[in-house]
Amino acid sequence: MLRLADLELFVRSSVLGSFTAAAHESDLLPGQVAAAIKRLERDLDVRLFARTTRSLRLTAEGELYLPTAVNVLESLRQGREDLHGNSSVLRGILQVSAPSDLGRNMLLPWLSAFRREHPALHLRFFLSDQIADLNRDPVDVAIRYGLNQDANYIALPLADWNRRVLVASPEYLARHGRPLTPEALQQHACLLYMQHNRVYDKWRVGSHTVQVRGPLVSDDADVIRRLALQGEGIVYKSWLDVSANVVAGELEIILPEHLGEAAPVALVCPHRKQLTPAIRQLHLWLRERFEALRTRALSNGCTIVPD
Repeated sequence: MLRLADLELFVRSSVLGSFTAAAHESDLLPGQVAAAIKRLERDLDVRLFARTTRSLRLTAEGELYLPTAVNVLESLRQGREDLHGNSSVLRGILQVSAPSDLGRNMLLPWLSAFRREHPALHLRFFLSDQIADLNRDPVDVAIRYGLNQDANYIALPLADWNRRVLVASPEYLARHGRPLTPEALQQHACLLYMQHNRVYDKWRVGSHTVQVRGPLVSDDADVIRRLALQGEGIVYKSWLDVSANVVAGELEIILPEHLGEAAPVALVCPHRKQLTPAIRQLHLWLRERFEALRTRALSNGCTIVPD
């Protein structure tokens, strides 16, 4: 019979990428976490992790099982909350940080609708392409791109299927032509933005890493997307940031046969004890909408979003 504690340790180990980190977070010994994973693997009759002395990664079976494990744990937590009162009435202040482009153009209407569902809850929404320090800044939870590398944080997946894509406006492509190889990007005006306080000018496209350059740089990724819409050059951004523009025909995908880097989106908070009912319900609300967006993209034949 599956043990709930083993399931929780599986999810945390997958997020943190380490039995040791999961053990530290749960006040256990690494050997106890390893034993829990072995029990779970035995109960499921599959291998969930590929382990070496230096790395820990999910197997294909582990990747397949992870969303189920997350959903089971979320359902059980929600059930416990339902037993202890009316958890649908959310009160107080929830302070949320998000990247500029994703926040303005996708999350803002979703968060507005979430607040209308919970009128007693007050939202404070902070937008910046600089990573918020959850232990210092006045933020309860952050919505972030990328894999969680900090074992001090709890990360709940929102869109782990998302990735970067190359796009440009039809006007730019008509004037300058369409690059046919990743290396050809070096001959084009590439629109650059700051990432972690440095210019993000090394683009990983398929198996190629290309050093690019361009005349326009900004510390706001939304500005760079808008410049691409004006025909100023090629941009390498999250599919979520540009999907509406692609659907509208305002931007075109370049080199679709070369998949861009993974750009998963997660909801991050400092500690498990800070996963309040408001944060948990916000996570479920946003994840449903990201999944609906993915389903629409797949139904429209989008090959950028993996099935």
